[in-house]
Amino acid sequence: MADPARAAKMAQRIKVVVAEALGRKVKDPRLEGITVTDARVTNDLQHATVYYTVFGDQALQADAAKGLEKAKGVLRQEVGRNITARLTPTLEFVADQIPVNASNLEELLRTAKQRDAEVAELARNAKPAGDADPYKSDVQPDVDIDEDDFDEEDLDLADDDAIDEDRNR
Repeated sequence: MADPARAAKMAQRIKVVVAEALGRKVKDPRLEGITVTDARVTNDLQHATVYYTVFGDQALQADAAKGLEKAKGVLRQEVGRNITARLTPTLEFVADQIPVNASNLEELLRTAKQRDAEVAELARNAKPAGDADPYKSDVQPDVDIDEDDFDEEDLDLADDDAIDEDRNR
């Protein structure tokens, strides 16, 4: 089993070789709009997955997938010539979903920004529901309250017959 660093280097090389071969060797018009975005190689260097994008509608993407399947042998032959490995890895082509996911994410961010602007507008025109100072107190600000003013008997509200030290109820 090869180390992951060697597999990563081989994947980068395969990506470049496949992209160049699509431009030079393969003369299929279905493959003209293909962009190779990434390649991954298993650690045993026997299988490579090549990710690609095609800009266009579903029909163009389906035609590109068929064209890649047909050109798989020529592309594997080019990979075998241009890498330094004992065995040429098999190639699998997978349509990359990153552009689709990115457009969905951009739409979500646009919607969130619009909602944030709506909330900011509502907050700008909002008035408090209650008084301006919701923390009003019945205690006059000039009266100082010490901790000696409260006894344990004052806190016992359940017993009405109890009289505190000051003889107050």
